[in-house]
Amino acid sequence: MLVMWVALVLLVVTAWLYSRWRHSYWASRGVPSSPALPFIGHLHQTMSPFKNRWLALDKMYHTYKNSPYFGLYDGFGPVLIVCDPDILKNILVKDFDHFVNRGAFRANQPDSYVSNMLGSKRDQEWKDLRAVLSPTFSTGKMRRMFPLVCDIADTFVSSCLKDAEKNPSVNMKDKAGRFSMDTIASCAFGIECNSLTQENPLFVQKADSFFAAAPLLVLRLLMMRNCPRLFNALGMKEDLEEVGFFQSVAEETIRARQAGEKRGDFLGLLLEARAEDSDTTTASPKHVLTDKVMVAQCILFLIVGYDTTASAVAFSSHLLAKNPEPQQRLRQELEELMKEEGELTYQGVMEAKFLDACVMESLRIYPPALFVDRMCTKDYSIPGTNLHLKEGDLLEFPVWSFHHDPRYWPDPEQFRPDRFLPENKVNIKSFTHIPFGMGPRNCLAMRFALMETKVALAKLILAADLRIPPGHEDIKMGSSPFMLRPKHGVYILLTPRKHE
Repeated sequence: MLVMWVALVLLVVTAWLYSRWRHSYWASRGVPSSPALPFIGHLHQTMSPFKNRWLALDKMYHTYKNSPYFGLYDGFGPVLIVCDPDILKNILVKDFDHFVNRGAFRANQPDSYVSNMLGSKRDQEWKDLRAVLSPTFSTGKMRRMFPLVCDIADTFVSSCLKDAEKNPSVNMKDKAGRFSMDTIASCAFGIECNSLTQENPLFVQKADSFFAAAPLLVLRLLMMRNCPRLFNALGMKEDLEEVGFFQSVAEETIRARQAGEKRGDFLGLLLEARAEDSDTTTASPKHVLTDKVMVAQCILFLIVGYDTTASAVAFSSHLLAKNPEPQQRLRQELEELMKEEGELTYQGVMEAKFLDACVMESLRIYPPALFVDRMCTKDYSIPGTNLHLKEGDLLEFPVWSFHHDPRYWPDPEQFRPDRFLPENKVNIKSFTHIPFGMGPRNCLAMRFALMETKVALAKLILAADLRIPPGHEDIKMGSSPFMLRPKHGVYILLTPRKHE
C-alpha cells in the first residue's frame, strides 16, 4: 500500500512539474502572462461555454495595455495575444510570408469538409484555392448580383412590416438571418430556400444549430485545436451533423449544373474554373477544385456568410433605432439618392458616404470576427522588441479590444458614424478597425457581405421608422466564446412610413 501511495505522489508531482514547465514558455521569453492553472492554463477564462471570451481577453488586454503583447495558454498550448496595431500591421501585411496560415480548428482529417474549406487550407494549397475563388467577388460580379439582392431585400422589408402589423416589436436577428440565407442561397447557388416566407425554414434552423455554443461543441473545438491526436484516437469527426445537410444541398445543386443548367454565380464560376484546370492543354494543371473541395466552399459560404451578415444587419438596425439623429441623417441621404437616380443602384448604395459610415461604426461596436489568428510558419523577430517567434507559435489579435479601446476611439461605446466619414478617416489609427481582417488572408466575401448589409438597411430605413422597444435598450449576448450572438434576439419597433 505504501508503495502505491508513493507512486501516486510521484505521479502527481511529476505531472505538476510538467505543467509548470509547459506554462513557463512565455515567462522564459520575457512575455508577460498571468498565472496559469495546472493543465488547463487559462481555459477557465477564455474558453468557458458560460463566459464571453472576448470580455475575458479584453480584461487582460487592459491589464497589459503598456505592453505590445501578452501570453496565455489554451491548456498547454501557448498563444501570443498581440495588442499593438503597428505589430499587427507587420504580421498581417508587411511580413505576411511568415504568417500565411491560420491556427484553424483542424484535426488533420483530409476527407472532412472542414479540412477542405478555404479557412483551413495552408501554404500553397491556400494560395491556389484563394486565387480560384477571388474572381467570384469582383466588382463586376457584385453589380450583376445587385438586382437579385434588392428583390430579396424588398421581401425582407415586406416580411418585417407584415409582422409589425401583428406586433410592432420585430425580432430583427431572425428576419435578417432569413434575408441573409435567401440572398446567399440564391446569388451563390441558385437555390430558392424562401426562408422569409416560411414559418420554420429548414435552412435557417440548420445554420443556427451549427452555431449553437453548447458545452460539448466547445469541448470538440478545444480538442481539435489543442489535442488533435486524442480527437482522432477517440474516433471524433470534424464535420458536425449540420454539415451533412448542407453537403447534400450543395451536391444536388452541382449535379443539376453539370446536367446543363448555367448561372453566372459562385457555383458556376467554380465549375468553370474546374473545367479550365482540367484542360489537358494547360501547362501545369493544379487540380485545385476536387468535388470535395468545391462542396466544402459551398458549405462554408452558406453557413458562415449567413450568420455574419445577419448579425451585421440586426446590430446596425438596433444602433440606428437607438440613435434617432443618425437614423434621420441616413434616411435623408437615401431619399436624396432616390430622387437623383429614381431607384437604389449599385454605385449609389456602395458610394453613399453616411450609409457606409453607419455600417462601419456598427461593425466597430459589434465586429463579426472577434478574433483574428495566425500561425508563425518560419522564425520571426518582432520589430522593435526582443521577442523571437518560433515556427508553430500561435498568435491571436483581439478585434473586440482594438475596436473598443478608448486610446483609439473616444467614447468607444457610443455610436458615432461621423468617425468614418471621408474627412475623419485620417484620424483613425491604422489597424484598429479590422472587422473583416486585413492583408492577403482577409475575408474573401467582404464586398458581398457589405453589399447585402447596405441594401437591407437602405430598404428598411426608407420604408419604416425604427425605435427601441422598452426593455430592449441593450442587447444581451449569448455565452458563445467565439462570436457575438444575441441571447434573446434583437427587437426593433417598426412604424411604416407614409410616402407622398
